[in-house]
Amino acid sequence: MSSHEIVRQIAHWKEKRGAVILAHNYQPGEIQDIADFLGDSLALSRQAAEEPAQVIVFCGVRFMAESAKILSPDKTVLLPRRDVGCPLADTITADQVRQLKEAHPQAAVVCYVNSSAEVKAESDVCCTSSNALQVVDGVEAQEIIFVPDKNLGHYVSRFTKKKVIIWDGFCYVHHRIRAEELQRAKKAHPQAVVLVHPECRPEVIDLADHVLSTDGMLRFAQGSEVGEFIIGTEVGLIYRLQKENPGQRFFAAGNAMVCVNMKKIHLEDVLLSLQRDQFSITISEEIRTRAQAALSRMLQYVTPQV
Repeated sequence: MSSHEIVRQIAHWKEKRGAVILAHNYQPGEIQDIADFLGDSLALSRQAAEEPAQVIVFCGVRFMAESAKILSPDKTVLLPRRDVGCPLADTITADQVRQLKEAHPQAAVVCYVNSSAEVKAESDVCCTSSNALQVVDGVEAQEIIFVPDKNLGHYVSRFTKKKVIIWDGFCYVHHRIRAEELQRAKKAHPQAVVLVHPECRPEVIDLADHVLSTDGMLRFAQGSEVGEFIIGTEVGLIYRLQKENPGQRFFAAGNAMVCVNMKKIHLEDVLLSLQRDQFSITISEEIRTRAQAALSRMLQYVTPQV
């Protein structure tokens, strides 16, 4: 079956099922092109909760589809591939969070949304890459256990007076971006503005003009008259940036900026997901309600746009 025919079949089955297709900014171009909504993980989950569609096809990694199920428990949430976990999320378990809480009983657990439903359920409050500092400063505790991304945790610790106890996890894609690579990119494109994700190493962040989430990078580029950018995040975002800003040029900050799991979903997988309900996300109600509470508490400390 040709790609054109698969896309036509996806449209047919999407209408038949009353479904909506969500795609993360790091997905392959062919998946971004068929999505009803593009964005970061939490924004997409919120979008799904507001949509009347009863079937959500989430093209991303497992924790993202779980977040959609947490916020839309009565909807069918489908993950087109079973084997799309997140190595960052996998660096910590719920049991390890419980051990951290026992070791630091006065600390509050702030959990980055890039984590499993079980880890969210053990946390006091969740955060995103763009609102992590607001959340850390907003909670009453003066000690913060920050899980699971150490680079985001170190970035937040620069700007808060609180003691931040940082878990030793990281996103391998962002962690692979080296300061030397970024310096070479800056030398090759001296007029470019450097935008990097806060999951990057501290020495890479030090070389950036702006430290932003993926949606933050999109907004910055759309509102800028600058003609060139160096982008320090997964290459899927560069596809979207270039497509939405054809008059600008975008260059990668490094050579190893590909998330293997984000690239596993193909058009055939989306079609099979709609046809066969593969693979439906299930979360126990006890875990879901506790994880939802941690996500909801985040809104106490941030402005509506996160």
